[in-house]
Amino acid sequence: MDILSISIIIFCIMEMGNVLILYFATDSKLGNGVAVFDSWHDSKKDDAMNLFSHYMTYWVAGVKLIFILLLLVVLFTGSELTKIWSVVVMILSIATYFWKLHPIIKKLDSMGKISPKGYSKTLGIMISGFLTMFLFALIIYLIGMK
Repeated sequence: MDILSISIIIFCIMEMGNVLILYFATDSKLGNGVAVFDSWHDSKKDDAMNLFSHYMTYWVAGVKLIFILLLLVVLFTGSELTKIWSVVVMILSIATYFWKLHPIIKKLDSMGKISPKGYSKTLGIMISGFLTMFLFALIIYLIGMK
């Protein structure tokens, strides 16, 4: 099994854990659990906000599930070139976290609206780890092709 396939499998397993948390343990602080946000708890005081918060949480879980399933299709049926481009796309799409999401979670963290404090840094490190994993897998794979 090649390094690109291994990195895709690792990502799919970890993200499937996040999907399960988002769908079935919404009050969890594990993985990408939304209970780290004080606003999650505050939303429970208003029925409409509570429904909206759950809707958005399940929407995110659904999008993650789409990514996972598409990656599994690539893994099992894709050509070598498709796997290479899939990893490139994963690098680019995961990197968008630092464009819009990270500044927001960092600000919420500095405002004391996230528990545990410093979670934004932990999440940033975890996402950087995914980026690094895919980047190294791509580089190792491309070097090994020659």
